[in-house]
Amino acid sequence: MKIHEALAAADSKKARVEIIPLIDVIFFLLATFVLFTLTLNKIQSLDLNLPKGISSGEGSETMLYLQATEAGAYYWKIGDRAVPALITTAELLPRLADFRARSELPKVFIRGDNRATFGATIYAFDSVRLAGIPDVSIETKPSPTGH
Repeated sequence: MKIHEALAAADSKKARVEIIPLIDVIFFLLATFVLFTLTLNKIQSLDLNLPKGISSGEGSETMLYLQATEAGAYYWKIGDRAVPALITTAELLPRLADFRARSELPKVFIRGDNRATFGATIYAFDSVRLAGIPDVSIETKPSPTGH
């Protein structure tokens, strides 16, 4: 009978869920996750096909350098060693068309001087496109006038 009484007494005790150890485990897992993510270095990159730069001897003698000025005029220079010539806005499109006709692979590099307006540079860019020259680059830093 003692075994029966022991089993009856065991059935009368209900199972209790202890929540305090469960909270401890959850906080431990949370702290581990936070510390792990703080030490994680996330490096992201994109694969890009960037254009190749032109070195000093490679095609720079046939490149047209066009610089917009504050007055709305332009400095025209073909090649690195040439002396820039000051031209007016009216001369720009005919000269670009002539440059396009004479060059096998015409390339234009547009820049503005220290005080040039944005509109003059955009006008030069539009004129290059109207002349049918597809290879055009724009320098984003201003340079001294006439260079």
